[in-house]
Amino acid sequence: MKRAIPLFLGLLVSMTAASQGFDRPVGEPFASRSEVIAMNGMAATSQPLATQIALDILKKGGSAVDAAIAANAALGLMEPTGCGIGGDLFAIVWDAENEELTGLNASGRSPQSLTLQHFRDIGMQSIPYLGPLTVSVPGAVDGWYELHERYGRLPMTELLQPSIDYAEQGFPVTEFIADLWQENIESRKDFPGVKEVFMLGGDAPKKGDVFKNPNLANTYRMIAEGGRDAFYKGEIAEKIDSYMAEQGGFLTYGDMAAHTSEWVAPVATNYRGYDVQELPPNGQGIVALQMLNILEGYDLRSMGYGSIEYLHILIEAKKLAYEDRAKYYADPDFYNFPVDWLVSKDYAAERRAQIDPERAAGTYPAGDAVLENGDTVYLTVADADGNMISLIQSNYGDLGSGMTPEELGFQLQNRGQLFSLEEGHANVYEPGKRPFHTIIPAFVMKEGKPWLSFGVMGGSMQPQAHAQIIVNLVDFDMNLQEAGDAARMRHSGSSQPTDQVMTDGGHVYLESGIAAEVREALKAMGHNVSDGRASMGGYQAIIRDPISGVYFGASESRKDGQAAGY
Repeated sequence: MKRAIPLFLGLLVSMTAASQGFDRPVGEPFASRSEVIAMNGMAATSQPLATQIALDILKKGGSAVDAAIAANAALGLMEPTGCGIGGDLFAIVWDAENEELTGLNASGRSPQSLTLQHFRDIGMQSIPYLGPLTVSVPGAVDGWYELHERYGRLPMTELLQPSIDYAEQGFPVTEFIADLWQENIESRKDFPGVKEVFMLGGDAPKKGDVFKNPNLANTYRMIAEGGRDAFYKGEIAEKIDSYMAEQGGFLTYGDMAAHTSEWVAPVATNYRGYDVQELPPNGQGIVALQMLNILEGYDLRSMGYGSIEYLHILIEAKKLAYEDRAKYYADPDFYNFPVDWLVSKDYAAERRAQIDPERAAGTYPAGDAVLENGDTVYLTVADADGNMISLIQSNYGDLGSGMTPEELGFQLQNRGQLFSLEEGHANVYEPGKRPFHTIIPAFVMKEGKPWLSFGVMGGSMQPQAHAQIIVNLVDFDMNLQEAGDAARMRHSGSSQPTDQVMTDGGHVYLESGIAAEVREALKAMGHNVSDGRASMGGYQAIIRDPISGVYFGASESRKDGQAAGY
């Protein structure tokens, strides 16, 4: 089934750059809408009902973190194609009272009883996308409770109640989510529990169908009343253990009980006066910082949005940064990699020197430093006190691994597929190790004050989209909504932390807002420009005016999302 993605942003429309309020050079004009503006609170999620739940929590006196947890729970029910409590979570939080920015890595580890030798014994060259071998410990619930303990105001019972109500009473499935559901159910429907939990009358729900998940309602109730231990050390963990044993899996009660999240310091680079913040590996966030450091050496403003020169440099910067991603990014508990050097300006200058301004490169080496598909939800919330949270949560591959304990009402993630099986690789599979992660929240500070909380969903698209959003805002003077709606570039085929190596320069996908003559010029430079479609992610963002405290919110048109405030 062809994915029904709204693409008004890419259509050529009869409006001039001046009518959009642009004061920059542009490529093809594109349609957008105004930002959402409010004073007391703002929420932007990928499902309108989840956004409304977040606003309701804010109006009850909940913090930004409270509202984010409530929205994330709703998305686990309403957008199981992207997230759920069988997956992992990362967040960056601005604490207004203490004027502190901090990060949370709530990603789970591989099973202790599964070894690299097991994959050798069964003749596997890579970890499968679906099934029991790809399941790692789900970290999201522990992430909720870590966030709530530090920043929560309302009880967890109140935060999860809206999702419990929707799970029992039902909700209408939205268009984009329904399309993904249809697209991914076929490959998973024969795994035990999938039909019972995620299908209606033998098929995935369609747009407008009312979907219920009473088993997930019961699971949420157990978590709300029993806390995180109900999930990791109680009946839920026991049922996961039993289900995985029946499926020939390795995830056990002991793996669940041993899980912990980690508070981490974000890593930053300054891009033209803006401190862009990402989380350190095992995620891929610092790719965006590496790209921005390379791009900072060029006068992008004079090149112009959508220009041949800009897109060529953007693509080559992406290729360079992703070679380092393939070689170095891994769980820091198992591999000591040089983060400070990778995000330094000196290193960026070395890498930038390798770019030919006239020709696309087929290969790049990784630096000498002393995945293509995935689905996710990103959300951001800000409250009346100035607290802000940038939160991303995922199953990895759409509906996850297919492993679905029916009584619990959710699927387990397939994040373990992102380990390498090459001995000696930084990201090689090991027991109790966190896999390479694609999901990344982002935050931007300006002159020591919080400015922007944002994220873009979509596997390996995420860092390259982060860089494009920042460039749109800073170099091309777009407002928050325009920056997300503007036509994007996606490059695929880079070397991967799962052993694949780029030899042909990869492939470039350009949305239809990029002029035809630009496409042809890039082809002439040696870029493999595809005429096909590719997922360009899904963007949510909030900006805070540092003087007035007014919030500006945005949610792009590529998904079903909504930004709203009060």
